[in-house]
Amino acid sequence: MSEYPQFNDFAEEENPLEGEKKKLDEILNMEILVTGFKVGKSKYKDKDYLTLQFENGDGKCIVFTGSGVLIKQSQRYEDMMPFYTTIKKINSYYTMT
Repeated sequence: MSEYPQFNDFAEEENPLEGEKKKLDEILNMEILVTGFKVGKSKYKDKDYLTLQFENGDGKCIVFTGSGVLIKQSQRYEDMMPFYTTIKKINSYYTMT
C-alpha cells in the first residue's frame, strides 16, 4: 500500500452529466426518472440554463433548457433525487408534475 493518497480519495470534482441528448419537446408528458442536474451560465444569453439528467427506459439521457421554473424545481427538490416526474408545458412555461 502506498504512503500517498489517491487523487480520487480527496478530490471533489464535478463530473459531467452523461447521456443521449434529447430535446425538451421529445419528453413532454412522459414519465422520467430524474437522476441529476447542473445549472450553468449560458454562453449565448445573459441567463442560466439547466442540464437535466434522466432515465426513461432508453438509458441515461440529458436535456438542456433555460426554463426558470424547471431550474427552481430542480434546486428545490435536489435532496429528493432521484425521483419520477412528468414535464408538462402549461401556456408558455414548463413545469414538473
